[in-house]
Amino acid sequence: MDEQTKELIAIGASIGAHCQSCLTYHVSRAKEIGVDAGQIRAAMEVGQMVEKGSMSAMREFAKGVLGTAPRTEVQSCCPDGAKGCCG
Repeated sequence: MDEQTKELIAIGASIGAHCQSCLTYHVSRAKEIGVDAGQIRAAMEVGQMVEKGSMSAMREFAKGVLGTAPRTEVQSCCPDGAKGCCG
C-alpha cells in the first residue's frame, strides 16, 4: 500500500476515533506527500459516514441495555443505505 493511501485511511480513522491530534497530524502529512485537498475531503467524508453508523449502532445497543433510550432515525454509512454495513 502506498503512503498516500495509508494517510487517507488514517484521516478517516482519525475522524471515526474522534482523535483531533491524529487528524491534524495525518492531514498535514498527507499534504506533505502530495495528496490533494479533494482526496482529503473524501477521506474525511468516509470517516464521518462510518462515525454515523457507529453512533447509530450504539443507540440501538443502548436501547437493549436500558430499554428506555429515545427513538431516533437510524442512519447507515453504506452508500445504498443497506443494513449490515455500519448501521
